[in-house]
Amino acid sequence: MLGEFFILEAGAINGPSCGVVFENLGKLLSPPRLILRPEGGGFPVLNEVPRLVYVPSKGPAPRDLEPGFSGYWLVSERLHNVMAVVDPSAFAFAEVDYRLPDGSKGPRHFLCTVVQEIDALDEEASKLFIDTTEEFINGKFYDLTGGASVTFKRDVLGSAHVFKTPYTSTIFCDQAFKDAAASAGIATDSDANGMWFIDAADI
Repeated sequence: MLGEFFILEAGAINGPSCGVVFENLGKLLSPPRLILRPEGGGFPVLNEVPRLVYVPSKGPAPRDLEPGFSGYWLVSERLHNVMAVVDPSAFAFAEVDYRLPDGSKGPRHFLCTVVQEIDALDEEASKLFIDTTEEFINGKFYDLTGGASVTFKRDVLGSAHVFKTPYTSTIFCDQAFKDAAASAGIATDSDANGMWFIDAADI
């Protein structure tokens, strides 16, 4: 059904990435891993607060949601508040020390990742290619390319509003989360604030 579930795409579809630099990433990494996010998701133990600095020469100021921060999203305080209220079980956060170009402390920002994984896709009611031809970690892979249309079992989702499945890295959300973001002043009909909602029934 159109308008029930959405793919939550992060970052601007058009335009440059933001000009935020992860200043102390090297001190936070756990070699030999090359990104901060652990293979199992969530956050590792951080021996200091992540420090991110906005450098205008690198690009524009961050929108409410920016991807590409060593495996994490960078989210604004207002988006963090929406996430924490609508579905607190869906996300893990680490507040960062966000600095403006002059070195002064900027508005609150958080590294964020979706940790809620639910096997709730209704395979019978959906239209997609389920790939079992390779040795996938969980036995299969949901291929959402080529005009897929997916829906989910509400009784399995329960109170969840933002989630991923074991068979794809795609992040999904429902209309309630989209509406909450819009109520907070975040654009949901364009990527103006760094989020794009693609109807899961018409991918």
